[in-house]
Amino acid sequence: MKRRNFLTLLASSSAASMLSGLTFGGSHPSVKSNGEFSGQPNILFLFSDDQRFDTIHALGNDEIITPNMDRLVKHGVTFTHAHIMGSMLGAVCVPSRAMLMAGRTLFHLKDGGKTIPPEHVTLPEILKKADYRTFGTGKWHNGASAYARSFTHGRSIFFGGMSNHTEVPVHDFDATGEYPREKRTIGKKFSSNLFSDAAIRFLQHYEDDKPFFMYVSYTAPHDPRMAPAPYSDMYSPEQISLPKNFLPEHPFDNGEMKIRDEMLAPFPRTIQTVREHIAAYYAMITHLDAQIGRVLKALEDTQQAKNTIIVFAGDNGLAVGQHGLLGKQNLYEHSVRVPLILSGPGLPQGEKRDAQCYLLDVFPTICDLIDMPIPSSVEGRSLLPVLRDPDAKVRDSLFLAYKHIQRGLHTDPWKLILYNLEGKRITQLFDLLSDPWELNNLANDPDYGSRVEELVSLLRYWMKRSGDECDLDKPGWGC
Repeated sequence: MKRRNFLTLLASSSAASMLSGLTFGGSHPSVKSNGEFSGQPNILFLFSDDQRFDTIHALGNDEIITPNMDRLVKHGVTFTHAHIMGSMLGAVCVPSRAMLMAGRTLFHLKDGGKTIPPEHVTLPEILKKADYRTFGTGKWHNGASAYARSFTHGRSIFFGGMSNHTEVPVHDFDATGEYPREKRTIGKKFSSNLFSDAAIRFLQHYEDDKPFFMYVSYTAPHDPRMAPAPYSDMYSPEQISLPKNFLPEHPFDNGEMKIRDEMLAPFPRTIQTVREHIAAYYAMITHLDAQIGRVLKALEDTQQAKNTIIVFAGDNGLAVGQHGLLGKQNLYEHSVRVPLILSGPGLPQGEKRDAQCYLLDVFPTICDLIDMPIPSSVEGRSLLPVLRDPDAKVRDSLFLAYKHIQRGLHTDPWKLILYNLEGKRITQLFDLLSDPWELNNLANDPDYGSRVEELVSLLRYWMKRSGDECDLDKPGWGC
């Protein structure tokens, strides 16, 4: 199959000066004399758990150490405004991962994303049908049956949401797809090491002439925040800067103040407590970064880096002290905005894209990059036009939702959030250009009344179009 979309991207003016491809270890794209890539590219998907968008050193956080994520930024394209759509469950990662794997929008999932039905084809499933070898390790939170039909290989598979990082209950790959609970074993290494080891073993023993899709799904930096030494001592709470939107308590009850994530620290939040949480959070991310580095090195050592697309992303963000919150059960940027980096042969290097997008847009993007038809069940939008042209857009606005209590809309530079609290509605309006920390609520300022009405109207449109059962015009939103 010809790599038409790769070649078009290579020929684009925005990428013309970036043709050296991924340069880990000095490797280069494998290109034939006639201009075609030699075979289908491999795909390595590195997925973190609860990692906020601003926790990468190369993207402006001077207090965190992430040399391997920094390399991905240097050698790839960073989408600075990638978001999740939200969740109808407190376990936000469940629908986030289902949307990623199926390319489906939030209200078109089954069981809130707990399972992915056969009619919603998964990304590894279509790659498997296209003769890719598909390998999965780490967290899979969307049912064993969907995993079984998606992967040809696997190791250290975790069918769950969270666990003690040193005692992760995992399954070995089972070709029958049964994965009975009684066949679980307890991992004997820290989770990030365990999953990286599985990925490295796959790379070192891979001798097939077919391309591979490798999904490495970490459970870090999700709590419990318990990074191993020496990472656990790497960050001193006293040297951690408080976020600009630190608050001891959220200004009002957002409808989800007593969920588990918010109970990880007492109310009101103290400066010392928040600094301790951030220090432990950063330690988990730096340890994760080191494990990602081991996988990237194995990719180089096995001579696969020159022909591999690498995707790095997070499943959702986390407050960790911002707005008086700790968790991700809200629609602020710290919780719905995620890291997303694409690197590999033919892709621009060291570039950023500020186009608004969803994590679920990765599915059709990969399809376009490898010139594979996008399944009809996929609702995401390919980001290939944005990769080609830094000024391109595929979305003018993002619809956000959390349970039946929060609805949001993001259309540059505006961010609207509505709260449905036992029949009482609270409105927030932020200008993200001048107020990226979402501190100054403009909703009650008469000068912005028409702007609020305009955005509420657009939000109403997206709720109806997206299949949301809530209705802003009904008492209690009718849901």
